[in-house]
Amino acid sequence: MLLKYLLSLLLLVLLHLPVAAQFYSATDPLAHTFSIVARDPATGEMAVAVQSHWFSVGTSVSWGEAGVGVVATQSFTNKSFGLRGLALLKSGKSAQQALDELLSNDEGRDVRQVAILDNQGRVAVHTGNKCVDKAGHITGNQFSVQANMMLSDKVWPAMAKAFEQNAKLPLAERVLAALDAAEAQGGDIRGRQSAALLVVRGKATEGPWADRLVDLRVDDSAAPLPELRRLLSLHRAYEHMNAGDLAVEKNDMPKAIQEYEAAEKMFPKNLEMKYWHAITLANKQQVPAAIALLRPIFKQEPNWRVLTERLPKVGLLTVTDAELKQILAL
Repeated sequence: MLLKYLLSLLLLVLLHLPVAAQFYSATDPLAHTFSIVARDPATGEMAVAVQSHWFSVGTSVSWGEAGVGVVATQSFTNKSFGLRGLALLKSGKSAQQALDELLSNDEGRDVRQVAILDNQGRVAVHTGNKCVDKAGHITGNQFSVQANMMLSDKVWPAMAKAFEQNAKLPLAERVLAALDAAEAQGGDIRGRQSAALLVVRGKATEGPWADRLVDLRVDDSAAPLPELRRLLSLHRAYEHMNAGDLAVEKNDMPKAIQEYEAAEKMFPKNLEMKYWHAITLANKQQVPAAIALLRPIFKQEPNWRVLTERLPKVGLLTVTDAELKQILAL
């Protein structure tokens, strides 16, 4: 009862603090962090990436829509800036016009840090004068880096330099290089906990399911950036798997095998990649090659054999009864 009373008293005090009452909402996290928004001029792809010592930072800071733009809203975060910022861009506003409108009636603007990039590569960024030191931002050619509550004021200059120096990398890897540079300069003064990476197409296609090219989050980790990079590598490996599946549909088996092998080379311990490679070979009347791949898979995890027995019923394995018997006998 005493604890409940003290918590109620604390909440009452916080609600009556003049500054806090202006900008803090229980639904908006205190995402003090560093982030980058950027566009690849060659592909039109747009990205927003972030790391923070805060749980699940990607659910609060990073927002994006294909053909529209990306937003990073942080410090004393106003989540509505994400959706509202994108809506303003979609209505035809430039990045700067959208940012100006968001801040125009925001009583907490002094503690906000917001960056917006539109589909033309124009950027607008705001670092409130009451953001916790060290805080600042730098804008460049179709990108902006911003940070607050950092260990030093070298963080965001290092981010900008890393992004500019890695122009030959794909956009996702390029923005991760910027995050790594921030961490190398000390990053968040509190440490690290979560990170996120979002890349969207420059132009919208059939829907968000196709237009979010990369959408990865590390919600809680002692080393979120290495984990985020691992996930991106896994994502790239599955891109090879998808390309292999497409090649199979086109009956281009040399291309399919090349793509499957590229995926397996990136993650040799991933049984799933090897398994579907094998099933594809079997479906293309290359049963001996399929068996060579399936034998160690079944030995390591017998449940894959059980799954294989179920595939003919749904048309995912189209071998003869004799060939199926041979496969299941492994």
